[in-house]
Amino acid sequence: MTLTPGTHAPAFTLPATDGQNISLDGLKGRKVVLYFYPKDDTSGCTLEAQNFQALRPEFLAADTVIVGVSPDSLKSHDKFRAKYDLSFPLASDEAKSMLEAYGVWVEKSMYGRKYMGVERTTVLIDREGLVARVWNKVKVPGHAEEVLEAAKRI
Repeated sequence: MTLTPGTHAPAFTLPATDGQNISLDGLKGRKVVLYFYPKDDTSGCTLEAQNFQALRPEFLAADTVIVGVSPDSLKSHDKFRAKYDLSFPLASDEAKSMLEAYGVWVEKSMYGRKYMGVERTTVLIDREGLVARVWNKVKVPGHAEEVLEAAKRI
């Protein structure tokens, strides 16, 4: 499924760090950055998390919540957050139901081997729960800044 700006973001409820559940309904009324990443504590995913963390005060000033989502376990997320002092929640989708609903659980290929994995994607959702913007196949450098600028404009 490909998300299109102006359509309703797929509903979800996932377990997240700090022992909480995160749901789209619970975030309604605020702008939301959902960034989907492949794996905790890998170089690209760490840099992406650090970039979002560095800009978190500016995202909060723009009334925008950041949520990282991957198929890693909560235990893995907790270690990742502690190691890099991340203050935004990380949601765990071990069943991959949300990843599939958002179209980011895809067939990938490395060295000729095909496997299923997360395509690095960011979705910006407006206060009404509508998709405002989608970034597919994200390249990490400069990405968090681009998302922040878009969040300020909606």
